Amino acid sequence: MFWIVLSRIWRHWSEILLIVQPETVVSWHRQGFRQYGAWKSHGQRLGRLAIDPAVRNLIRNLCRANPLWGAPRIHGERLTLDIQVSQATVSKYMRRDRKPPSQSWRTFLNHHLLDLVSIDFFPATATVPVLSVFLVPSHERPIF
Repeated sequence: MFWIVLSRIWRHWSEILLIVQPETVVSWHRQGFRQYGAWKSHGQRLGRLAIDPAVRNLIRNLCRANPLWGAPRIHGERLTLDIQVSQATVSKYMRRDRKPPSQSWRTFLNHHLLDLVSIDFFPATATVPVLSVFLVPSHERPIF
């Protein structure tokens, strides 16, 4: 009804009529959203506020002095010093010790070779009566 009434009131409506493909409308929307996002974030700093280097050094010193303390304990100590930093931030700046690499598969097998057990059960013949084999192999390596 709106378009019918508008066409009767406004005689030259067909002069400004523009027919476009759906891809064009989608690209206009994308461009509009990009411009809106750029306008909204204009002049704002991106990311979190930087933490004071003295606070970072204090976190690392507490970690070094107390290696068994985790992030919750260090966060609690910082609260007693009236330094407001979240536990996630404390966890982020904690000094982490490098863990030794885990053992390889070959090392695991060498250490636990005598403890491993394998069992196999299979039919040996396809005739009647069926001969079944129950096999328990030894994993020990012969010493030469």
